[in-house]
Amino acid sequence: MPLPSASQTPSEMGAAGAQDAQQVDVAVVGAGFAGLYLLIRLRRAGFTAVALDTADDVGGTWYWNRYPGARCDIQTTDYSYTFDPELESAWHWSEKYATQPEILRYLGFVADRYDLRRDIRFGTKVLTATWDEAAQRWLLTTDNGKPVSCRYYIMASGCLSAPKPPEIDGVGDFKGEIYFTGRWPHDGVELAGKRVAVIGTGSSGVQSIPKIAEQAARLTVFQRTPNFAFPAHNGPSPADRVAALEKDRADYRAQARMSLTGVPLERATEFSWQLSEAERRQRFEKALAAGDLVAMLSQLWADQGGDLEGNALASDLLRERIRSIVKDPETAEALTPRDHPFGSKRPCLETDYYATFNRPNVTLVNLRQEPIQAITASGIKTDRRSFDLDVIVFATGFDAMTGAITSVHPIAGRGGKSISDVWASGPKTYLGLTVAGFPNLFMITGPGSPSVFSNMVVSIEQHADWVVDCLMAMREAGFTAIEATEAAQAGWARHMADCSQLTLHRLANTWYTGANVPGKAPGLMPYPGGVGPYRTICDEVVSRGMLGFTLSGPNGAAQCDDGEIVRLQPDVRLVLNMLADLNLPPLESFGAEGARGFVAQFNATRPAGRPVGEVLDGTLAGADGPLPYRLYRPATPGPHPIVVYFHGGGWVLGDAQSDDPFCRDMCRRSGMIFVSVGYRHAPEHRFPAAAEDGYAALRWIGEHAAELGGRPGPLLVAGWSAGGNIAAVTCQLARDRGGPSIAGQLLVNPVTDCTFDRPSYVENATGYFLTRSLMYWFWDLYCSPADRTDPRASPLRGKLEGLPAAFVVTCEFDPLRDEGIAYAEALAAAGVPVEQLQAGGHFHSSFTMVDVVATGVDGRAKMAEALRRFAEVEEAMPKAAE
Repeated sequence: MPLPSASQTPSEMGAAGAQDAQQVDVAVVGAGFAGLYLLIRLRRAGFTAVALDTADDVGGTWYWNRYPGARCDIQTTDYSYTFDPELESAWHWSEKYATQPEILRYLGFVADRYDLRRDIRFGTKVLTATWDEAAQRWLLTTDNGKPVSCRYYIMASGCLSAPKPPEIDGVGDFKGEIYFTGRWPHDGVELAGKRVAVIGTGSSGVQSIPKIAEQAARLTVFQRTPNFAFPAHNGPSPADRVAALEKDRADYRAQARMSLTGVPLERATEFSWQLSEAERRQRFEKALAAGDLVAMLSQLWADQGGDLEGNALASDLLRERIRSIVKDPETAEALTPRDHPFGSKRPCLETDYYATFNRPNVTLVNLRQEPIQAITASGIKTDRRSFDLDVIVFATGFDAMTGAITSVHPIAGRGGKSISDVWASGPKTYLGLTVAGFPNLFMITGPGSPSVFSNMVVSIEQHADWVVDCLMAMREAGFTAIEATEAAQAGWARHMADCSQLTLHRLANTWYTGANVPGKAPGLMPYPGGVGPYRTICDEVVSRGMLGFTLSGPNGAAQCDDGEIVRLQPDVRLVLNMLADLNLPPLESFGAEGARGFVAQFNATRPAGRPVGEVLDGTLAGADGPLPYRLYRPATPGPHPIVVYFHGGGWVLGDAQSDDPFCRDMCRRSGMIFVSVGYRHAPEHRFPAAAEDGYAALRWIGEHAAELGGRPGPLLVAGWSAGGNIAAVTCQLARDRGGPSIAGQLLVNPVTDCTFDRPSYVENATGYFLTRSLMYWFWDLYCSPADRTDPRASPLRGKLEGLPAAFVVTCEFDPLRDEGIAYAEALAAAGVPVEQLQAGGHFHSSFTMVDVVATGVDGRAKMAEALRRFAEVEEAMPKAAE
C-alpha cells in the first residue's frame, strides 16, 4: 500500500514553516537529459514531481552551449535515450555527431512526446535548499514563484553546467565584446571582419576555433595546455553501427549498459609488446579512420590506458599526425601535448582544427612561453606584445562536477551542514548518488559515478532508474527517508582511489581532477571503474538490503545494513566475477593430471609476459636427477644479482610457464636475473622431494652463478604460494647445511604451516580461487599427516634465528593470509629483519596475474625494491612502466 504523499500531511508543512510552498513528492533541478527522464520515470511511478530550471526551455547543457561548432562527441546512435523503443523509432539523427541545434530539437521532441513541460518551472533559479529535520522534507526557495517543499530532492544539474570564470586581470576594462562558449548568445554572434581572440583549447575551443577562423578577419588563439585531438570524420551515422542496432536493438542496448564506457565496442585484448610496429600503426590508422572517441581510447592495444609505455606508443603516433598537418614547426610543437598521457585528459574530436593553424589569419600564442599579463581596454597584453581585439571568447571550461552542484545554490543538510563545507577537501559521496548527512538528496551522474567517463545518456538512465526504483521500494516498505552511512561513504572513497590506480588520469592536471579551478581540492572525481561494473555494484547494494544506507520511516521504523560494498580491488573483482561466470568444477575434482592440463590451458589464455633481455631454458642437478629451469636476464649490462625462484601450484601443479609473466615483470623491475626452478611434483614425488630439490637447485645455481651471468656474492631466494614454502624451507636448509649464502628472501603468499584453524581459512574458504578444500587436497597429495610438522613442510615450526632478511607478502582474501603474517611475525621475534606487505583487497593470485590485475603493480614494485635492498644494489633502476 503506498504511503500518503507529502501533500496530504499539512501538519508537517506547518512544522516546516512552508505552508505556502508548492507541495510535491520529488523536486528535480535541471531539465536536460537527466531531468526529462526523471520526470517520465517519476510520473509513471505515481510520484508528484516538479523540475526547476533557470533556462526558458528544456535542454540543460545543450540549451546553453550554442557556440559555433558545438556537437556531441559520442555517436548519436549511442547518445540517445534507450528506455522506449518507440521513441527510438520515431526519431532519426541526421549526422554521426549531431550539432547542438539538433540535440536541442531532440530534447524538445521528447518533452513534447511525453508532455513534460507542464511539470517544469522554467526561468526559475533555486536560491537555497534546506533539510527540515522535523518535517523530514527539503524546502527550496526560488527567485520566481513559490518555494517548493519536497520529500526527495534530486540534482540533475549535469556535470558541466557551471562555467569557470576567467582568471585574468582586467576583464572588466575591455571595451569590446566578451563571450563564453558555455553561455553563447542564443541569437548568435556576428564575427565577420572582426579581430577575435579565443582563450582555451579544450573541447569547446577545438570545436569553435575552425568555425570562428572562417568568419573573423583575424583570430588569435591563446593556449596554455595543448590537448590530443583526432578527426571526427563527421557525416551520416556509420552503416555498421546502425546495422548492429537495427539487427537486435535490445541486445545492442544491453551490451552498452554492461560495457566499460556505455558504448558497445569491444576493447583490444592484445598488448602493445605483442604487436609489431607495423601492426600498431595499422591499428592506429584504422581507429583514426573510424573517427570515434571510444574506439581510439580502447581499441588500439590493451595497455594504452593504464601503462605508460603502451600509452606512449599511441601518444607518439598522435604527435606525429600533428606534425604532418601543421606546417610551421614551432606552431606544431606548441600544439603537441607532452605533459600528460593520451586519454588522461578528455581527448577532442576535431574537424580541421590543426589545419586551421595553417590559415594566414590565425595566430597561436603559447602561454607557457608568453603568459598573459592583463586584459586591457583594447585587447590582450602578454609579457612580449599586445593584441588589439574586437572580441574575446573565453573557452576556459567549467567548474566540473562538484561545481555543477555547489555553484547552483547553497545546500544545507542535517544540522544545517553545508555541502560546500563537507566537500571542501574534495567530494565525498556514496556511489556518486548520495552524501552522508544529506537525507533524501540524490545526484544524477554526481562525483563518484562514471558520469563524464561514460556515454552520459546510458549513465543518466541507470542513475535515474536506480533512484526511482529505490523510492518505489521505500514507499512499499513504509520508509520515508534514506541516507548514506559514513562507513559506506569512506569505503567508496577507498574504492575510487583503488580504481584510479588502474588508469593514467592521476598523472594529468585536468578538470577531471579539479586542477583547472584555482584552490579546488585535487582528486579524481568521475568513477573510473567502468559503466558495467558500476551498474553491478549498484545492483548489489540493493540485493544486499540497501547496504550502506540508513532507512527510516514513521513510528520509529528503521533499517541500517552498514558496511563497504566493494572490498576487493576493482580488477580482482572483475577477475573473480569472470571465473565465477565460468562455473568451473573444483580444481581438485580433475585429479592431478587433469588439473595440470586445465592449468596449462588456462595459462595459454593469459597475456604474454613482457619482453626482457633474454630468456633461456636449461637443466640443473636436482636432489634426484636433472630439473628444468628458465632463466630471465635483464636487458641492462651484467653481471646481475641472481634470484632463485620457485613457482606456485600446491607442490602438485605448475611449471616455468605458470609464473612466466611474474618472473619477467620482476626481472624488469629489479634488474636481476631470475632463475625459475622446476622442482618435482606430488603425488609422484611426495615430501620432501620439493624441499630437497629446492635446496639442490640453490646450491647448483650458486656454483654456476658466473656461467649464468650472475654477480659474485650471495644469492636471493623467492617464491609464490607453495613456491614460497620451498623458498622459506630452502633458506633454513642453507643455514643448517653450510650455504650457499643468501642475501634475502621474498615470500609471496607463502604456505608456512599445516594447520587450517586460522581465521583466514574460515573467512576465505570459498570464492577466491584458492579454496580451503583445494589446500586440503594439495596437502594430502604432498605430505602425510605424520610429516607435516617437519620444518621442511611447515617452516613456521622450524628454527628461525639466523635466517636472511625477508619481505613477506600476504593478501587480504587468501586462506594463507594468516600463516604468512604469522611467519613474518615469528621471523621478527627471532631477530630476523623482516618487512610485510599486507595487500588489502587482493586475493591469492593477484601479484602473479601480471597485466590482468593491474593494481598489483605497486606491490610488485615494492617487492623489487626489497630485493635490491637485500642485494645492496645502489644504482637506480629506470622506472618500470605502470
